[in-house]
Amino acid sequence: MARHMVEFEVAGPWSLENCREFWEEMAPVPPSAAKGTGAGLRTVFHADADWRQVTAEVTQSGSTARVTVAGDGDLDAAAEQVRRFLSLDVDARAWPEVGDRDPVIGRIQASRPGLRPCGFHSPYEAACWAVLTQRTGMPAARGMRQDLISAYGTGGAFPAPGALLRLDAELPWRKTEYLHAVARAALDGMLDGARLRSLEPRDAMRQVQQAKGLGAFAAELVVVRGANHPDVLPTQEPRLAAEIAEQYGPDRELTEISEKWRPLRTWAALHLRVLRGERLGVTMTRASRPGRTQK
Repeated sequence: MARHMVEFEVAGPWSLENCREFWEEMAPVPPSAAKGTGAGLRTVFHADADWRQVTAEVTQSGSTARVTVAGDGDLDAAAEQVRRFLSLDVDARAWPEVGDRDPVIGRIQASRPGLRPCGFHSPYEAACWAVLTQRTGMPAARGMRQDLISAYGTGGAFPAPGALLRLDAELPWRKTEYLHAVARAALDGMLDGARLRSLEPRDAMRQVQQAKGLGAFAAELVVVRGANHPDVLPTQEPRLAAEIAEQYGPDRELTEISEKWRPLRTWAALHLRVLRGERLGVTMTRASRPGRTQK
């Protein structure tokens, strides 16, 4: 097994500790697959460049990130994927200015300094999660996901698309059919993370919806938390809408408010979700894992 390490400066505020805490609370990965190791973060996934399994470890020294990946595939692409799903590839030097323009966001920034959105390992995994949570409660969806990992995955990683195509169990609500469609879309390149990130968000969402079983909610989830696009205004998130109404007033237009969040509207939306969990005194571990109404 080969190893590859890259070091780079992260542009803008960054705290691996706060990001790791957020990811362990919100990311739909089993505890064995996402662990803090001292001051670092370790995870295992299938790289969407070649669907080979990769183990990754990330550490921080000041503004410098070190990403070490190990596996048998394209490790340069795998390292770039790590940068993407942890938002380390985003130039966030303008992020403090968002907090200056919007005091609500500024207060949350102060409470979680350096927090960056940490998404799914890939748009493919996000799409599978969207299918599993359709018409299904969170405990059942997590259980089905773990069953898929146990039966078709290796090393704690979610199954690669080729493995998922072997799924022959009849899951409820046409989930088997839709998971097969997602796997085929991934193998055809429709869910490539780098490509989806490069597109305009609405174009990316339209591309995602070409996969059978993925509607508007799923497409937004895939682009926002799968491709980890930094500047998307979520419109399919009821809990976010409720928090916006609480903080800014029920009569304010989201498009007006969010103009102050550019060029990092995804980041602002995430911070409002964090605020909602803290304000309501609800732990994110229990109530804010991604699901039918989560991102």
